[in-house]
Amino acid sequence: MHRGFDNMEKRIQELENKLLQLRLSRRVLMLLLEKLDRERTIFSERLEKENRRLLRTNHQYAQSLLQKNRQIFELESKLQSSARQESGR
Repeated sequence: MHRGFDNMEKRIQELENKLLQLRLSRRVLMLLLEKLDRERTIFSERLEKENRRLLRTNHQYAQSLLQKNRQIFELESKLQSSARQESGR
């Protein structure tokens, strides 16, 4: 009976050690998950900032193209007007 009691105490100690290891593993996992979540948030914020910058740049480029198209149209109109005046003389 004494031997069975020793075995039970040994088994209890093993289980307690495993429980401590599991708790430690859980803590490590939680820390890793928190770190990943922070990194994902930072990455997402960086992507959103880059997206806003690209949208702004795209808008400026579109405005520039529109202005250049207006200038081309005005120059073509002046050229046609000059050509008509020259042909009318």
